[in-house]
Amino acid sequence: MIFLIKYDRPTRRTLLFKTFKDDQRRAAQDERLQLELELSGQGLLLDREVVLLEALDEQHLRRTHERYFKHLPEGIPSR
Repeated sequence: MIFLIKYDRPTRRTLLFKTFKDDQRRAAQDERLQLELELSGQGLLLDREVVLLEALDEQHLRRTHERYFKHLPEGIPSR
């Protein structure tokens, strides 16, 4: 699975958590690029992270990248 995450560094909060199937890599990459372009236009690239991560499933990702899940807002689905 591929995971797209947008993370706010100052508040340590995950703002977006989205999953993609392995065969949707191009769509995930395109969406990541779009988010980064938007953040750049807003002058927020230093305060935000936009990452694509790959793992067998969310549980594996939670073990290796725990900080993205510590403050996952209620309105953001984690699946």
